[in-house]
Amino acid sequence: MAPESAPLPETLAELAGMDPNSVPVMILMSLIGAALIGTLMMTNTALAGPWAKRKITAAFTDRIAVDRIGPFGLLIIVADSVRLLSKELIVPEGVDRPAWDLAPLLIASSALLGFAVIPMGNGLHLADPEVGLAYVFATASMASVGLVMAGYASNNKYSFLGGLRAVAQNLAYEIPLILTGASVVIFAGSLQMSEIVAAQSQTLIGPLPSWYAFVNPFAFALFMIANLAEVGRNPFDIPEAPTEIVAGYQTEYSSVYFVLIYLGEFIHIFLGGAIIATIFLGGPAGPVLPGIVWFLIKIWGVFLFTQWARSAVPRVRIDQLIEIGWKGMLVLSLANLLLTAVIVGVIA
Repeated sequence: MAPESAPLPETLAELAGMDPNSVPVMILMSLIGAALIGTLMMTNTALAGPWAKRKITAAFTDRIAVDRIGPFGLLIIVADSVRLLSKELIVPEGVDRPAWDLAPLLIASSALLGFAVIPMGNGLHLADPEVGLAYVFATASMASVGLVMAGYASNNKYSFLGGLRAVAQNLAYEIPLILTGASVVIFAGSLQMSEIVAAQSQTLIGPLPSWYAFVNPFAFALFMIANLAEVGRNPFDIPEAPTEIVAGYQTEYSSVYFVLIYLGEFIHIFLGGAIIATIFLGGPAGPVLPGIVWFLIKIWGVFLFTQWARSAVPRVRIDQLIEIGWKGMLVLSLANLLLTAVIVGVIA
């Protein structure tokens, strides 16, 4: 009788002959996973900020975008990086230096932390805590602290006003955002991101998947609108409002600090897209293509929507923004939460 063949290694640790359950190996694999996820998101951001944003805006407004530097203008990414990073870092007089220095780092890092619990398919899932959705909302909200720090520490009235606007906006729209996310938790019965994705894996009607965007399109629409306010895209780009307060909280930043704030803005857009893809669009689920490909398609679809809003929807006034948030979105999100609880209770 021929001897049984040894099972193939399932992880990189087993392939290297190491115990996958040992603490050093777990730390090493976590660091490798974090590096892969961080690199993937930074690559998306580098592609979206200098290049895709200009191409999409040009298509919406019937203009010619970057097309002279490299194929399809892609080398504008390198040109912009060199241009911005080579500028002098100017520190205005009277700034609160510790807070002024930390604000750009907090804005950029808070979004990257959120990707730790997002299931991206093909094994790209760094952590899966039972409170995954609460964690990702908490880390995304940390950016608000960075905006306030940047506005206050800059010793500039326009920056300070932008920071105050950011606080007012986030208070008005994060509550509807979380309440709408809670309606998904009621459907899935769990805050764990993998469980929310798994709950959407069944077929609803024929080929139509049971994604919560189809099960509860009202909640999906509410979340998309609240997400626009959360990431500061039209009609809710009030904290920056270039025609009113120069650039708001980022007015006094230049060079590498401006790059960090700019990166943070786009990483937050992709984090919002990742949350939407996970809790409403089935996460990495999709036919034929690998899961990571479907995940990227979905977050880029959300990015396209935000850029459409930026090009097509006029900015509202600050008083209109607050009124929409507290008198419109909050009431609708509470109604959606109540209706969802009643439906799930009746079905159960």
